[in-house]
Amino acid sequence: MKRVPPVNGRPRAIGGERVEAPLVWTFDGPFATCLQDMEDTFRRAIVQVGDVSKIVMQIDLSLPALKPRLDAGEAIQPAWGHFIDRLTQRYGLPAPPRVRHLKVAGPLATMVIAYRS
Repeated sequence: MKRVPPVNGRPRAIGGERVEAPLVWTFDGPFATCLQDMEDTFRRAIVQVGDVSKIVMQIDLSLPALKPRLDAGEAIQPAWGHFIDRLTQRYGLPAPPRVRHLKVAGPLATMVIAYRS
């Protein structure tokens, strides 16, 4: 999806469609719980947006927040793989989410959803 900055705080039109301001959520806690919460939030966003084919998702994972969880014995797989499969198969996400690995401390995950109306 092409990113277009808003004009005077309002969405801009591209090809007759409006590009809305992105939806942003942060998640913290056990890794598996964060994945469940992200999936539930994504499901609710689909209801709000109404058309999955016009949605793109990005997930920012904070590596400093993830490390203590891994040191404590939490596992990433298979929960991560199942999460990605559900997003693309169950909900029809046109492409898997883009994942950025951040080297700064913060919440474990930040989910950003961009869409056109």
